[in-house]
Amino acid sequence: MSLLLGVDTGGTYTDAALVRDEREVVARAKALTTRHDLAEGIGKAVSEVLAAADAQPGEVSLAALSTTLATNALVEGQGGRVGLVYIGFSKADLTRSGLDRALNGEPVLLLDGGHDHAGVARSALDLDEILAWLETIQDVSGFAVASQFATRNPEHENAVAEMIRTRTGKPVSCSHHLSARLNGPKRALTALLNARLIGMITRLIARAEARLGEMGIDAPLMVVRGDGALISAAVARERPIETILSGPAASLVGAAWLTGMRDALVSDIGGTTTDVALLRDGKPEIDPEGAQVGGFRTMVEAVAMRTTGLGGDSEVRLATEGLAGGIELGPRRVVPVSLLALEAPEIVLPVLEEQRRASTASEFDGIFLRRVVGADDQGLSVRESEILARITGVHPVGTVLRARMERQALARLRDRGIIQFAGATPSDACHVLGLLSTWDEQAARLVLGLLARRRTGAGNALAAGPEAMARMIVDQLTRQSVSALLETVLSHDEGFGPGHEQLARHVLVQKGLDGHKGLLRIEAGLNIPVVGLGASARSYYPAVGRRLGCEMILPDDGGVANAIGAVVGRVTMRRSGAVTCPAEGCFRTHGAQGPRDFATAEAAMNALEEELETVVRSEAMAAGADEIEMRRTRDIRHSQVEGRDVFIEAQITLEATGRPRIAR
Repeated sequence: MSLLLGVDTGGTYTDAALVRDEREVVARAKALTTRHDLAEGIGKAVSEVLAAADAQPGEVSLAALSTTLATNALVEGQGGRVGLVYIGFSKADLTRSGLDRALNGEPVLLLDGGHDHAGVARSALDLDEILAWLETIQDVSGFAVASQFATRNPEHENAVAEMIRTRTGKPVSCSHHLSARLNGPKRALTALLNARLIGMITRLIARAEARLGEMGIDAPLMVVRGDGALISAAVARERPIETILSGPAASLVGAAWLTGMRDALVSDIGGTTTDVALLRDGKPEIDPEGAQVGGFRTMVEAVAMRTTGLGGDSEVRLATEGLAGGIELGPRRVVPVSLLALEAPEIVLPVLEEQRRASTASEFDGIFLRRVVGADDQGLSVRESEILARITGVHPVGTVLRARMERQALARLRDRGIIQFAGATPSDACHVLGLLSTWDEQAARLVLGLLARRRTGAGNALAAGPEAMARMIVDQLTRQSVSALLETVLSHDEGFGPGHEQLARHVLVQKGLDGHKGLLRIEAGLNIPVVGLGASARSYYPAVGRRLGCEMILPDDGGVANAIGAVVGRVTMRRSGAVTCPAEGCFRTHGAQGPRDFATAEAAMNALEEELETVVRSEAMAAGADEIEMRRTRDIRHSQVEGRDVFIEAQITLEATGRPRIAR
């Protein structure tokens, strides 16, 4: 019998689940995510799940982690300062794929060299120039190296990387290690972002391993990749970019395991976001263009995920347009007032009562803020520093702001993650409606009562009281959830073209969902089941399913699907290479060994397959795979020239798959 531990660090909660023999969930637990040190929340969630299962740490034979750390870091522009060596490209190429924006002033060296499409060197490397440049570089955590057509010949990338490692001892990310596809600037961007994340992911994994070790868990640690596959902690340290969208990918794997569904739309609602993606034939749909995170399109294979800033902790905002009034949710996350009241009841409840007794409503009613422990507060302006000095604990916003001109400075402190706001959220609404009872119901009722008395453009109260306000919030969450699901379906369904957001909200689609039967009969709905995941899915998603006229599946353990998906996945490694025909009768392989020529296409493809199999099998074993299975695919392009079938190019892909190796 083997006991498998899955952990997922989300924006609000860290989830843990124990699975026995890949067959049944024996326990699950949640702990608040500790953003200043994720290992603290991991340790608490793991302690609680072991206690719930009455299991000993030594019984755990495998641990797996899915994390939002890499995704959030790229979205928020965080990570180490790195240097880029860009070989064989011009300065104009820096503007392609957003590379100059990603560099943001970090050091870059444009170096002669690189290869052509056939893998032949365009010019020699000037190693002395690299050495001179390295002498000028200080305070970087690592380097990225990208060479023109490195996927056809990695010679120059390898030479530069070896020199940098020898001289500096710092990690180097080579673009050809991260993707076998063409498009040098996009590969360079991927390598740059990877180098930036190495230090951050290394620290997380080291802290997580240390915390598990302190608890007596001496099992291999795996990490979920963005396509849902597992990799060893060692591989994740080298290629952290591959862990972007790790959490959403884990939720898809968990959904397939929990439900047995082969084809379904999966929607995971968390505290901050709603992530929607497709399961096809039991596997996550992969984005063919590469993962897009933080405004950057990378070459990382990851789930085709649509993420909306909508969750249980989404900020409730007043809709200012029109006379009728209304509310909007998100995209920002705030701390629910009912949760904040648990942490600081001596402040939150008296303030809410005082605001309720006031004769007139204020725009700051029910809004609090607090300082984030451990946040980087370097480089603040004088005004920002003055405001921050006033924030020593939990404060109502109205007592911190002393002039309207300070609002922008306060917003900048929030955007940098130095302070957090608290306010009314859907989670508070659920406490008022009796759908949740986890936090402080009295605080939830007070804050929604304050929001309800705010005035619309016509001068009327927004709602009749806390219950009416709560129902308005939950109904709005239903509407926005329906739109998020429709946008995803329309983006995958053929024949609709661009503009999915507008189409999902179009009057004809909405009338179709209503089942309009006037002179014109319109019907619309989803023709695919929806699996609703997340701790709050049972509260919100039955109404979403009714609106969309589809089967809504809410698995019992859907609240910890990410943690379950983290540990029931498989290790999968892929390697690709090309065979080209640079001259008649010459068939050239482009693999890790560099170009090799053969007399026939079949001989070249066989040789490349053999080379790739050796590499990918070794990588799968290093990534922690056991009982490896191989899968080969050939994508061969031909052309008709004067009635003859002419070989153009072949793309060879080898995939090694196996279950994670467990402690015995």
